[in-house]
Amino acid sequence: MEILTIETSNKTYPVYLGQDALALLPGYLKEKYRSARSILIITDESVGALYLQRLKNVLADIEKELHVSVVPSGEKAKTFDVYYSCLTQALEFGLNRKSLILALGGGAVGDLAGFVAATYMRGIPFFQIPTTILAHDSAVGGKVAINHEAGKNMIGAFHQPEAVFFDLDFIASLPLKEVRSGFAEIIKEALIVDPEFYSWLTAGIQSLEHVDMQQLAYAIKMGIGVKGAIVKQDEMENGVRAYLNFGHTLGHAIENSLGYGSITHGEGVMIGMVFALKLSIRYSGLNFNLTTFINWVDALGYKTKIPSKLNADDLLAAMKKDKKTTGRDITFVLLDQVGKPVIKTLNDDEVLTEMLPMFENKR
Repeated sequence: MEILTIETSNKTYPVYLGQDALALLPGYLKEKYRSARSILIITDESVGALYLQRLKNVLADIEKELHVSVVPSGEKAKTFDVYYSCLTQALEFGLNRKSLILALGGGAVGDLAGFVAATYMRGIPFFQIPTTILAHDSAVGGKVAINHEAGKNMIGAFHQPEAVFFDLDFIASLPLKEVRSGFAEIIKEALIVDPEFYSWLTAGIQSLEHVDMQQLAYAIKMGIGVKGAIVKQDEMENGVRAYLNFGHTLGHAIENSLGYGSITHGEGVMIGMVFALKLSIRYSGLNFNLTTFINWVDALGYKTKIPSKLNADDLLAAMKKDKKTTGRDITFVLLDQVGKPVIKTLNDDEVLTEMLPMFENKR
């Protein structure tokens, strides 16, 4: 069992990472949250069918009322209507300021449950119980949000969890598509912070279909370490935390333009990272073999082209709504070197010059 520590300006909390990490949750609650009388578990339809009963069994002897809110799977959970429904249920269940919320699921459930916790009675404690690789990133750092049709994660808050229980048994059931989605964030974390970790990934991970669990556990641990180190420096994204958005400017625009849930977050981010690497080579002097990178991620099963059904002007407009962008031009996280990110602003012509060749079936 690995115990990682996340430090922010306002809170320090543990991440328990390993097989059967969930077994540590009851003791943690009994020791630190003895006065809490009720717990709301927020999970989605898919995860709930697989793991809700296991969580209930684990919590059977903690002498607290358990309530459950089951929400739609994936990005469909992150809507105003679902958020409102969760708040209504919390009120109906009689949750108070000493109640707890447990987020059992992937990144979408964690984002939603965290935002419910952040805003219910002006903020109550919550715990992250990630069930996907992708959630290794979103479960740490306290960024919680729901989507708006105009942009991803536009309505949200900073609300740190009390602890994270990352049970590796959960990810054994993940479909390959979700493994890829989460692994894209691990690649991102290596590129922006740790050249040695990036070299380890490219040398050791040649397939995601039969990835070794020990390798995957190490990669997740390293990814959480990267995220934690950045959050420690900049909890509220006033500086270096923005570097975690590498690949996300175009990635979020693709997700938004296709419709949330039409493409996984990691699939969108991978296309965005290829684009950000192209921009980095052109406008930031990055010395990087992009062809080798594309061949590697192609072998891992990622697509690296923008879907042909999308329109360049629509993507430009969507990128201008990105939270990092504050003027008429578009703000990107680029790389001066692997491990050395930088923020740069580019105009429409500069963006289009590199983006147009990336469309499927377009030259």
